[in-house]
Amino acid sequence: MQRALHWLCSLVALAALVGCVSAPETRADYDKTVDFAQYRSFGFYDRIGTDEADYETLVTRHLKASTRRELEARGYRYTETAPDLLVNFNASVTQQTRVHPGPMPFYGGYYGYGYGYPGYYGAWAGYEPYVDQYEEGTLNIDIVDARRKQLVWEGVTVGRITDKARKDRATAIDAAVQDMFSQFPFRAGGATEN
Repeated sequence: MQRALHWLCSLVALAALVGCVSAPETRADYDKTVDFAQYRSFGFYDRIGTDEADYETLVTRHLKASTRRELEARGYRYTETAPDLLVNFNASVTQQTRVHPGPMPFYGGYYGYGYGYPGYYGAWAGYEPYVDQYEEGTLNIDIVDARRKQLVWEGVTVGRITDKARKDRATAIDAAVQDMFSQFPFRAGGATEN
């Protein structure tokens, strides 16, 4: 019974660890010296950072649709002719390796003496590390003052690329873009959301 309980506690701890690692981290920043009330329209750069040399990628297409939805929901108007703001995207994927300590040994012992029953817990209670290899994706959305060619807002999300995200890339992109824009406090014409 104790052994089963020990295994269960270790599995819960491992699940919590993996859950923490796979949660994306999102942050945003903006130029506090800029008056966002002046902006009412937006467009996209001719050459987007997520495109290939001579064609638009599916990732770019998903990013444009998600970003357009978020900005239009905030009152900005999409235009291809002389927009106030220009949007660009960048994305990268890197291989990551994290080494986590193995399961904690059971220090039960008898009235605090010893380290449990070595024969009972055997090698399982050792300090074997857990090696986690995975792909980590970084996505940036840059919003630039079109006239001054100056970055005014940037959203970044970094996280583990899961099998689910690979299978349903459009939904994963929508969620990442929505998460970034939850930190975009402006509406067209100057009102703030927060």
